[in-house]
Amino acid sequence: MAVVTGASSGIGEQVARALAREGAQVALLARRAQRLQDIRASIEADGGRAAAFPVDVTDAHALQETATQVARTLGPAGIVVNNAGIMLPTPLAELRAADWSRQTELNVGAINNTVLAFGGQLGEAAAAFGVADLVNTASIAGKTLFPTYSAYAASKAYVIHLGRNLRAELGPKQVRVTTVEPGIVDTELQSHIPSEESRSRLASTREQIEWLTPDDVAGVVTYAVSLPPRVNLAEISVLPTRQTV
Repeated sequence: MAVVTGASSGIGEQVARALAREGAQVALLARRAQRLQDIRASIEADGGRAAAFPVDVTDAHALQETATQVARTLGPAGIVVNNAGIMLPTPLAELRAADWSRQTELNVGAINNTVLAFGGQLGEAAAAFGVADLVNTASIAGKTLFPTYSAYAASKAYVIHLGRNLRAELGPKQVRVTTVEPGIVDTELQSHIPSEESRSRLASTREQIEWLTPDDVAGVVTYAVSLPPRVNLAEISVLPTRQTV
């Protein structure tokens, strides 16, 4: 059974669909209840199995209750794709404190909440089936420099280093930890950027670079979790071919 956070759009939605196509029963977690129900119905219409669990993953208590409900309904999670996140440019010259805080709350806090809520289930699944997978979505921004994206880049650097340390702890228990670090992906994230100038600057890169699609990243995730239990792709940078920074 697989759990996907941020499953109502973008990478999370396509990862959920891809895992369902591979035979996994998928628990869809996000805030938008109707959107989750629509995706669940679409997955089932295609022959897959899915269940919707509306929840705000920044609410640790609510997420823990949802994790308990997921285990009671579907069994312990053997795959957790920790994907919920947001990208908001935060240039210091026009600092929006709420944007800075929101990225920390979601890109760091929700990642932590998900690990705490589902970590025990992953251990149970690994003991029962010989392997379990925790996949965290970071960004190439966590490894390089993107002016005006300081808070976002720092939050994704946190995810990368968290994954390295969790792997050291969980790997001996046969729980594989994979950190996926995409470059530019065509998702809803761009529409959340409040600054028209920032959106325009980002959009202009389409003239030089063919962006990734969420399906591209989903294919990488499904490949990583399908490998033999002895194999762990610990960190995967997924970039558009022409993106060099």
